[in-house]
Amino acid sequence: MAKVLLLTPPFTQLNTPYPATAYLKGFLNTRDISSVQADLGIEVILSLFSGDGLTSLFDYAGIYGAEVSENARRILALKSHYINTIDAVISFLQGRNPTLAHLICMEDFLPEASRFDQVEELDWAFGTMGNQDKAKHLATLYLEDISDLIVECVDPNFGFSRYAERLGRSASSFDELYSYLRLDNTYTDNLLITILEERMAAVRPQLVSFSVPFPGNLYAAFRAAHWIKRNYPTVKIAMGGGFPNTELRSLSDPRVFEFFDFICLDDGEAPIEHLVEFIDGKRNISDLKRTFALKDGAVIYYNGSTSKDYKQFEAGTPDYSDLLLDKYISVIEIVNPMHRMWSDGRWNKLTMAHGCYWGKCTFCDISLDYIKVYEPIAAGLLCDRMEEMILQTGQNGFHFVDEAAPPALMRSLALEILRRKLTVTWWTNIRFEKSFTKDLCVLLKASGCIAISGGLEVASDRLLQLIQKGVTVEQVARVTNNFTSAGIMVHAYLMYGFPTQTAQETIDSLEMVRQMFESGILQSAFWHQFAMTAHSPVGMHPEQFNVNKVSSSIGSFANNDIVHEDKVGADHELFSYGLKKSLFNYMHGICFDHPLQNWFDHKVPRTKVAPDFIEKAISADGAFVVKPDAKLVWLGSKPSVSTFIKSKKGKQWPTAELAFFDKKSQFAIQVEEFYSDWLLNFLDEASPNNPERLTFQKAKESFEQVTGHDFEPFWYGKPLNTLRQSGLLVL
Repeated sequence: MAKVLLLTPPFTQLNTPYPATAYLKGFLNTRDISSVQADLGIEVILSLFSGDGLTSLFDYAGIYGAEVSENARRILALKSHYINTIDAVISFLQGRNPTLAHLICMEDFLPEASRFDQVEELDWAFGTMGNQDKAKHLATLYLEDISDLIVECVDPNFGFSRYAERLGRSASSFDELYSYLRLDNTYTDNLLITILEERMAAVRPQLVSFSVPFPGNLYAAFRAAHWIKRNYPTVKIAMGGGFPNTELRSLSDPRVFEFFDFICLDDGEAPIEHLVEFIDGKRNISDLKRTFALKDGAVIYYNGSTSKDYKQFEAGTPDYSDLLLDKYISVIEIVNPMHRMWSDGRWNKLTMAHGCYWGKCTFCDISLDYIKVYEPIAAGLLCDRMEEMILQTGQNGFHFVDEAAPPALMRSLALEILRRKLTVTWWTNIRFEKSFTKDLCVLLKASGCIAISGGLEVASDRLLQLIQKGVTVEQVARVTNNFTSAGIMVHAYLMYGFPTQTAQETIDSLEMVRQMFESGILQSAFWHQFAMTAHSPVGMHPEQFNVNKVSSSIGSFANNDIVHEDKVGADHELFSYGLKKSLFNYMHGICFDHPLQNWFDHKVPRTKVAPDFIEKAISADGAFVVKPDAKLVWLGSKPSVSTFIKSKKGKQWPTAELAFFDKKSQFAIQVEEFYSDWLLNFLDEASPNNPERLTFQKAKESFEQVTGHDFEPFWYGKPLNTLRQSGLLVL
């Protein structure tokens, strides 16, 4: 038994738990409030995609007979092959049965339907994948074939990472969702309820809290809450998460509270603690925090609490216990490198900093607390939490889910990881700040950073200024080049359709992206069309951006996406297919020589971007000036030292040779023996093992005190230049 049951409804990700309930459970641990968590999504998937699950599914789907498509008939005819292979395939995707990859790659083991039509094209485009990766991709196509059957014959709302998403997207009225909830349970609903029934009987909670991050989780949350209401009428039910935080801020429809007792907004730690206190009779309802509830038939927003929100250092380490960590499945849906990271492998989720340190982008929800309230966590505490989570989960991969990870904190975290000698793999989201120098990127790579994603948005300086992105295209090019040179994969979020964007700017933006891929400084990207949201500067002040709201009415249920008219800009929908098709090819490293016009079936302007714009941007060398407070870090090994007498033009002087061995090669430098003791001590002090960071000013003062010589000639001399190219970083 536990006080609180924390639930993630179907569906989010197949490969790793969505972290919200783990964050809340970690916090509740610090308050001695007992809790149990469950990801109902992965449990439904595992129930459905099993030998017994498919046997029942095919029996149910078979009643449609001849009414189904040719593809569905093929899958139904191969029923026994699917049932006989499903358990082995799921085990393989869970990492339990790696040798099955050989059978899968022979391509006569898995039954195949329409999803496999693309295999030859993928082989041509991507070359030969590794055996494990290719098998994962083929197994994913196999699961998607079964998913197609489910959508056609069993449950049209089914999707691996979303369920009935249409009902939750831009649902300004509750009418359609409410009507749907009054229908009989779907096949998927019944699987969900069976699992939920077992959970409720085992835990017997007083409070059930649903985390609903996306529209694709909303319907299942309501369906599950409805069952709890009917079968456990004394249990209180709450909803929080990304969807209510952005969509339900103006909620007024009382019918929502036939399913839920409370809807909480923004950071969930204090609100859920307050709910527990309310249930225990220790707090009045008027003293709840950021919580909607029903009173006398009307929706009331209660926020009378005088308690402050918890700081990030007070919130505890995310706790992944109770979750079926060894049961998640890694899939490779598409070969976009960053999207693959989302779906392949188990990642522990952490946050470096709450909110966004920039907080100015005009398309973003900067008026809401999850962006507006910026609060970083100390690098030492982050590493403490990483070590705790590694012990708890057995996984050393981390996805930092920041809005934009701060460069200075990333530097401190990397140094702390190296100091503690942690072997970790991590990735995060950033802004393309000029602070990401070549040396900082090398440091991040050394600490285990393998990828970053960031918003290039519209690759137009005029529009970047209108967005208040705080970067230019040239700056983005240089930063992406720094990351790529260090061996860190770069993914760019791309946007089209920002207010007043012209056809010329759209084509010029595409040309910038083409050049960035051709030069190799981008490895992954994704175009999305601008959406005007209620809590962004564009949504709140559309007149300042020359767009009009189609309607000014505020719905009684969800309010976020706003339909708008852009009378100045291009017809943005016309560009959607061509932008995405061209990007698909650029990510494969092909078609860079195709005229941009070829990607579109309507006339587009010629680009005005110089063909060598990106090449010039990344080759422009800024003056390298070392600031006195710059940190000096030596990533290399301790050298072995030998001495000899060097002679030149009749002069002789004692010389020291320092030989260095790194992971792949070796090199040596020579200095006057007079300098060698200082240099050895300098390298020790510059080591990441030294918690007292060595600055350029301290190094200069030390050198001049010990040797009596000026530091600058030595710093810019050949020996130090060699070290600078081999792991001596200026940060």
